[in-house]
Amino acid sequence: MTMIKLTNTITHKKEIFKPINPDHIGLYLCGPTVYDRPHIGNARSAIVFDVLYRLLKKSFPSVIYVRNVTDVDDKINIRAKELNIPIRELTEKTLGYYHEDVGALGALPPDIEPRATEHIAEMIAMNETLIQKGHAYAADGHVLFDVTSYGNYGKLSRKNQDDLIAGARVEIAPYKRNASDFVLWKPSDDETPGWDSPWGRGRPGWHIECSAMSAKYLGEIFDIHGGGVDLVFPHHENEVAQSCCAHGTERMARTWLHNGHLTVNGEKMSKSLGNFITVQDLLSDHDGEVIRLALLLTHYHQPLDWTDQQLVSAKQMLDRFYGALDLVNEPLEAQAESVEATEALADDLNTPQALAVLHDLANQLYKAPSVNLASQLKNAGTLLGILGRSSKEWFQGKAGADDLDIEALIQQRNDAKKAKNFAVADQIRADLLAKGVILLDTGTGTTWRLA
Repeated sequence: MTMIKLTNTITHKKEIFKPINPDHIGLYLCGPTVYDRPHIGNARSAIVFDVLYRLLKKSFPSVIYVRNVTDVDDKINIRAKELNIPIRELTEKTLGYYHEDVGALGALPPDIEPRATEHIAEMIAMNETLIQKGHAYAADGHVLFDVTSYGNYGKLSRKNQDDLIAGARVEIAPYKRNASDFVLWKPSDDETPGWDSPWGRGRPGWHIECSAMSAKYLGEIFDIHGGGVDLVFPHHENEVAQSCCAHGTERMARTWLHNGHLTVNGEKMSKSLGNFITVQDLLSDHDGEVIRLALLLTHYHQPLDWTDQQLVSAKQMLDRFYGALDLVNEPLEAQAESVEATEALADDLNTPQALAVLHDLANQLYKAPSVNLASQLKNAGTLLGILGRSSKEWFQGKAGADDLDIEALIQQRNDAKKAKNFAVADQIRADLLAKGVILLDTGTGTTWRLA
């Protein structure tokens, strides 16, 4: 069994991952709030934790990956009103976009994808428990968590309570006992989604959703909770407070894992700056596998500054890897794994080091092609979520009528070369290049690939 080390946010240390039950691993990731198409920052989190999921599945007999869907939220209400469409229509359509876009990047679907609107009863029950235990209170149709009732508040983000409140956007309201108290339940008007509760018709606060759903599917304490670093405070800090107080536990998750911020050309991504990049935008010009690899070039724990050069580098790497695999025309061995690539990922998901191993395997393949080396490269790529196609599919795309035309032109070019009509042969090559087709003359004949 592979020994995995992960940087635990709550200790700020790289620790050996020690599961609660090695036969049953629980992983929870904060998923999308479905009001808009996913952007590249959303994609980074999805792909980082997809790699972790793949590594865990390889290392343990059973892994339950839960990624929630927030489908009740003020942003959703505002967007539906802007578009003049029902809220349910917006959330269904947007969740479909999310599945489509992260799927195009090779992300495996989670084992469980709970929706907030389908777990209102669990949220209401948790709120009642928190009130009963003296950690929450009802006021003016709201239920609020009393931050002063939980002595460990701030432990996850490693700041004292005063610092956290000073740096947060705290809603000042007369019904709050303390300015730092956060909402667990809030009232809904007739135009806003709402459910009956002991405190009147209303809807849940954002933070209570994940506490209720993670407890239902993974238990009161589970192995790994993940998300972007922007969620550490207040979202994850509040999750810890709610969960520990409701369940009477010392912790919510054993390991907290957060991927770093994403910027675009050195600036924070925002629509106002004109640098807001959706996955859909990128997919219109780039293969999903290229985008995925570009997201993995930087260690997950570090900030990622997104530039066009990363896409260029990722495309060149994939061309090189697939080119190395193309040197072996025999079936690859399913069991020939790269121990070095697995060890690199087991060391805190070190994707740059894992890619260095893939480069080394490709170097060896170019020098001396072998089924064993090609199998190691292919299997290491699978762990990263790349190299899932054949070399022909990568370089030529899906077979179709155009392929037959290309092969016919290659034959015409070969005939022209045999007849020493090199001007015609050169013209065919030039015409194909103008159409984005590169011809490669080898010792065994001429092949082609898309530019």
